[in-house]
Amino acid sequence: MLDPAAPQLVVNSRTLYFSWLPADPGAVAALVPAGLRPRPDRQVFLNQYVVDDESQTSGFGAYSLTYLGVSLSGVDAPGGISPGGWWTNYVASSPQVLDYAQARGAPALLGGTVIDVHDGTLVAETDLDGVPVIRARCRVGDTGHVISSGHHRYFTRRNGRLVSSVYPYLAEPVTPFEIESVEFLEPEHPVYALRPANPLVISWGFYSPRASFAYPGGLTVHAGDAALPSERLAGLPVPAA
Repeated sequence: MLDPAAPQLVVNSRTLYFSWLPADPGAVAALVPAGLRPRPDRQVFLNQYVVDDESQTSGFGAYSLTYLGVSLSGVDAPGGISPGGWWTNYVASSPQVLDYAQARGAPALLGGTVIDVHDGTLVAETDLDGVPVIRARCRVGDTGHVISSGHHRYFTRRNGRLVSSVYPYLAEPVTPFEIESVEFLEPEHPVYALRPANPLVISWGFYSPRASFAYPGGLTVHAGDAALPSERLAGLPVPAA
């Protein structure tokens, strides 16, 4: 098992990353712990990416991954441009990546993500136990000379406490780029609570065939209540991650 305290580097992943306004803002807010505040618009983010070869990572090997969650207020990443995010779902194809993420508090499950680009149309699909749960369709162009860079900050719950890390990234986005549809395919699955509004309202996003990022080694404890609203109402103890 990889040491969850060790940093990891990933280069040139194929990455689709964007956000939307949800169909059920109340259901989205209910997924956020009491010690964190969702944005007033209850914005939801989704990152689907594929690492095609083990040479692109410092220790993960080849894998695919999808994570999604709720954008937060008052806990921005360095630079104040990107809001912090609470991971509600995290789907990895590699047992090694799964173990690493779970040890850092991510709500990780085993599943796969496929990104297919053909004649300017991108389709990204994520499955759990072989059942497709999320499908995004986009129009995409070519990469140019623009480089996007910065940091993201993601929160998880570990040993009953809120923790976060700051993740640096570099990406070469394509132009043009347009999200055509986002489908949540299983109404009975808990992830359905994050489905987008109809009509679809996209807040921001990009596709990059070459996106690089790092998992920092450490986790920072956040001084806040880690209980979810549902746990507090039911009088349940906060589980250890």
